[in-house]
Amino acid sequence: MSKTADINTVLIRGACLWILMALLLAWCLVGVYNQVEILQAIFPGKPSRILQAHIDFLLMSALIFGFYAARVNLPWHVRWAMVVGAFTNSSLFLMYAVFPTLDPVTEVYSPNGLWFQLSNIYLYSSLLLTSYGFGKGAVLVLKKSVARKESESNCRRCGRELK
Repeated sequence: MSKTADINTVLIRGACLWILMALLLAWCLVGVYNQVEILQAIFPGKPSRILQAHIDFLLMSALIFGFYAARVNLPWHVRWAMVVGAFTNSSLFLMYAVFPTLDPVTEVYSPNGLWFQLSNIYLYSSLLLTSYGFGKGAVLVLKKSVARKESESNCRRCGRELK
C-alpha cells in the first residue's frame, strides 16, 4: 500500500460509513412507507427528506471515493472536513425528517426559539465545512494534475522539454 493511501485512510473509512448510513436510511424509508409505527414515530416529517438524506449520503460517498482514488496526498484538515462535512451535510435532511418544525418546507415550520437557532448554526457550519473540504480538495487535485502534466512533457532523465 502506498504512503498516500495510508494517509488518506480516513477518506475510505468515512465513505464506507456513509454508505452504511445510506443503506440504513433505505430500510428506514421502506419501513415508513410500509407504516411501521416505530419508524413513523421517529420520522414524523416528510418521507422525501429521508430519501434526500439517503441520496446525499450516497453522493457524498461517491465524491469521497473519487478523491481517494485520485491518490493525491491531502492535508489532514481537508480530509477531515470532507468526511465530517459529508456527514453533517447529509444529516441536515435527516434532521428535517425527525424534527419537521425545523423544515422550512412544512406547514409546522417554526423559525424561532433555541432549537431553530442551533439548527441554523449546524446548517451554516456544515455548509462551510463541506465547502472548505471539497473545495480545497478540488484545488489541490487540480494543481497536482497540472504539475503531473507538466512533468510528463519533460524528459525524465535531463529535464529538457520534449516535443
